[in-house]
Amino acid sequence: MIRLVFTIIAGVLLGGVVHLVSVLALPRIATQDAYSRLTPMTKENAVTALPLAEPNNAPMPFMDPAFAVAICRYDLTGGPIKLTVPVSQAYTSVSFYTRNEVAYYAINDRSAGRKVIELDLMTEEQHSELPEDEEVTAADRLIIDSPTATGLIVLKALAPEPGLMPQAQASLAASQCTVQTEPPPAKQPEPAPPPPAPAPRSKR
Repeated sequence: MIRLVFTIIAGVLLGGVVHLVSVLALPRIATQDAYSRLTPMTKENAVTALPLAEPNNAPMPFMDPAFAVAICRYDLTGGPIKLTVPVSQAYTSVSFYTRNEVAYYAINDRSAGRKVIELDLMTEEQHSELPEDEEVTAADRLIIDSPTATGLIVLKALAPEPGLMPQAQASLAASQCTVQTEPPPAKQPEPAPPPPAPAPRSKR
């Protein structure tokens, strides 16, 4: 009976210690998310190349050394973002994350089917304010809705061989991530055709 009481007391004390350590460590862990770690080394609403991954020094976890990586840390409060990414010779991908590291969209050069991945990123409110023109909002460009006003865009370009890494880095260096300060113009309606000329009167 005494042994059982000591076991229960030891379990309660151990649980209390674990809880206390978790509470004390939570503020530090919360400030070490990807967005917080990348803030000092990236510019807002601009593409910033990350250094190549090393075994003991990687800006983000699970970085593949065969990929060149760049980051666009975006803030949509000033307007939608225009993203342009030239594709590399091997493989290029673009992934979108919220401020809390929740992935919500991804695209690569295969699915884009173009030599340049080009799209507009905006909030749902900004999307709803676009002109109600099907050709402008759908056919002319790809529009992505961000669940949050801030987040991260991760650009990756594959270098199948170490000697091709400069080419992969160059394709990401040519990428652009800029704020659109002016809304896209609405399509102007076509002018109405002129009225038909009156028929000539016959002479009697």
